Amino acid sequence: METRRRILLKFLAWGLPLGIFSLRLAAQDRPTPLPRNPVQKEDDTDFPKPDPKAVLEANRKGIKKNVQRLYQLASELKAEVEKTDSVQVLSVAMLKKAEEIEKLAKEIRSRAIG
Repeated sequence: METRRRILLKFLAWGLPLGIFSLRLAAQDRPTPLPRNPVQKEDDTDFPKPDPKAVLEANRKGIKKNVQRLYQLASELKAEVEKTDSVQVLSVAMLKKAEEIEKLAKEIRSRAIG
C-alpha cells in the first residue's frame, strides 16, 4: 500500500508540472485568431447599401401578411376543435396546423424584433 502511494505522489509531482508546461507550449504555438468582424471602409464595398426605410416597409408588409395568415389558421384550428369531440384525441391535421401557427408566430416575432 505504501509503494502505491509513493508511485502516485511521484506521478503527480512529475506529471502535473509537465502537463502544465505542455499546455503552455501548445498555447504559444496557436495562431492568433483574426477579428470576427473587421471594420470595412466604405470605399471597399461595391454593393449598394439597402435603404432603411425600404427595409422597414418590406418588413411591415411581411408582418401584416403573416398576421393575416396567422388569424386565418387560428380561425380554422378553432373551427376544427369545435367540430371534434373533446373526448377524442386531436387529429394529425390539427397538430400540423398548430405547428404551422407556432412557426408563423415565431417568424412574426423575429421580424418585429428586427
